[in-house]
Amino acid sequence: MSPTRVINVSNRLPLSLGGDGTLRRSSGGLVSALKGVGDAIQLGWIGWPGGGVDDPARRDDVARRMVREFDYHPVFMSDEEVENHYHGFSNSSLWPLLHYNAHYFRYQSAWYDAYKAINARFADAVVAAAREGDRVWVHDYHLMLLPQMLRERRPDLRIGFFLHTPFPSYELFRRHPRRRELLDGVLGADLIGFHTFGYLRHFRSAVLRLTGRESDIYSIRHDDAVTSIGVFPIGINGPGFAAGLESPETAACLERFTNDYAGRRVVLSVERLDYTKGIPQKLEAIEKFLADHPERREDVVFIIIAVPSREDVGEYQDLKEAIELAVSRINGHYATISNIPVHFINRGVKFEELCALYRLADVCMVTPLIDGMNLVAKEYLACQPEGGSGVLILSEFAGAAQELYGTLSVNPYDTDDMAEALHAALTRPEARRRADLAPIRAQVLAHHSGPWAARFLKDLDATARLAVVDAARTLHDTDVQPFTARGPGRKALFLDYDGTLRGFVDDPAQATPEPALRAVLETLSKREDLAVFIVSGRKLAFLREHLGGHGFTLVGEHGYTFMQPGGEPQLLNPEADLTWMPAVKEVLTHYAQTTPGTHVEEKNSALVWHYRRADPEFGRWKALELIGHLDGTTASQPLSVSHGKMIVEVASQQINKGAAVDHFIHQNELAGRGFAATLCVGDDLTDETMFRSRTGAGAVTVRVGPGETDAGFRVSGPARVLEVLEHIAGRG
Repeated sequence: MSPTRVINVSNRLPLSLGGDGTLRRSSGGLVSALKGVGDAIQLGWIGWPGGGVDDPARRDDVARRMVREFDYHPVFMSDEEVENHYHGFSNSSLWPLLHYNAHYFRYQSAWYDAYKAINARFADAVVAAAREGDRVWVHDYHLMLLPQMLRERRPDLRIGFFLHTPFPSYELFRRHPRRRELLDGVLGADLIGFHTFGYLRHFRSAVLRLTGRESDIYSIRHDDAVTSIGVFPIGINGPGFAAGLESPETAACLERFTNDYAGRRVVLSVERLDYTKGIPQKLEAIEKFLADHPERREDVVFIIIAVPSREDVGEYQDLKEAIELAVSRINGHYATISNIPVHFINRGVKFEELCALYRLADVCMVTPLIDGMNLVAKEYLACQPEGGSGVLILSEFAGAAQELYGTLSVNPYDTDDMAEALHAALTRPEARRRADLAPIRAQVLAHHSGPWAARFLKDLDATARLAVVDAARTLHDTDVQPFTARGPGRKALFLDYDGTLRGFVDDPAQATPEPALRAVLETLSKREDLAVFIVSGRKLAFLREHLGGHGFTLVGEHGYTFMQPGGEPQLLNPEADLTWMPAVKEVLTHYAQTTPGTHVEEKNSALVWHYRRADPEFGRWKALELIGHLDGTTASQPLSVSHGKMIVEVASQQINKGAAVDHFIHQNELAGRGFAATLCVGDDLTDETMFRSRTGAGAVTVRVGPGETDAGFRVSGPARVLEVLEHIAGRG
């Protein structure tokens, strides 16, 4: 059996293009992670190869070589595109917000234009490279629009997205001018992965508050699809570090470092030079530690490796200068004849040097202000020998802190806390250090990057199958063919209004028919073989004002009242019991008074508590509380309590849309004008009674949007409903 193919999509390819045309392959974290799944997959890759290649012929030549030698598919960018897409939108706009640094946040519309264009170029590359049955795994914030672009162009693909950074709270993410587009883009994936549950929780909150889509901890349902969400904490390349520790080069480095730092305790820090890493705060803690513990100035050395990052960005240049000044101040004040306390290395180090330093260090100090995961913490633990006694000081704001219990947890904003942690790490008894290290070292070695990648891809397969099984069939134009023909036999259209013919708005009074809808309804009204019924929860007065000129039968309040063309308002069920309304109104009024942004709408046959303007999470919580209250106090009464789109509606069980539909069908049959086919379209629980009442030959039932349904078909939203009606009307 041949291996299945995974197309990995990231901003950078795991190789770089030299100025002389040479291809230098690298072994980054993603390469290592996907190597861990072994021979079970065939790996293709799409990304930017770095460097500028402007000549089209040379680009074609490079692309052919990459595809032939590696199954890598390059996406080229000009210098201007790199500046706007990568340095601008990705790293000056998204990166600061994702890392809780709103102070550094910048936005320019030209950056977004470039970001969108580059994401579309990546989509072109994926569409060109992807074969039937391939899985596409999109990585990180540089490509947040890509999943939805792929979903629109290649719905057959199984698409995963993994965010390697934190996802911030809604209050921070909402500041971004393109917040909705970014969320919609990511939601095109079948599966979205995060490092921690906290990031997943923040993402769900942002989706709810910015798009109105509700979710559970496993999935987000939207349009006609299901996007699953999950927590997948990434591991390190365990086998790679194990091999590195066994190499002669590492052994030589370790021997040299052991001699260099003989008689001293080594505290190691390794990070990129970035404002998220908390290096200035770390230096403040080191300075306080040396001031409080003068006895340690001779026997402790701090090695801080800060790999250069975005050196041409002003904020990073300022950060480097501030760090160098702090290091000079500390060393100038606390250095002795035999020891310089802080060794600041502003460059990368060789892999064997890094392995040796991890093995040598008595303490590793990993104290970012915020970090998606932070693999340095795991690398240090993996490089400690079995039975070792190294101590890890770990920021509580690193994603790794959610997994690694037994470390010295610190708040990097608390200088005193970090200084005390340093003292505790260096004075903790050896037996205690060994006992603390053993279980977290074993966990890191067991949960390396290979199992991480394998689990994500396994869940991607499972969620893709779930989306197909869980949703009603997507409605196509051919499914409504009986309603397009103008031959013998009358057809009936039973159409809901809000959420079906018209999208929701904050002020329901403003949800009037738009010009395109008016035009198609006018065309339908001229079809003598069609009978159109607008069956809505709206009051009849609203329907008559805005839809009364088309010759349709208007049904208000879910079937309580109706008006036929040219007729007067009538009650569909005059005997319905409405004596419960005063007591229920009192309950709903209490909830409106105690929940800001909510109000009670009083209809002739129903009461509605609206919470569209309330805080979404608080409003939903109060809605569930209200439903529980009503279920407990009205159980013996003939009422139905439904939880709709940002509403809780209480109505008589004797009044519902299904009963109304049955009434009109029966009346037409008695008059000898029965319907050869019926189409029922609606978007919430109140419409389900229509779907359940219409089954069998000639009946087409359509759910608009997400949610469990008894309908046979599903469409994404009002825009698709309009397309279907235009097709029926012959306007499509």
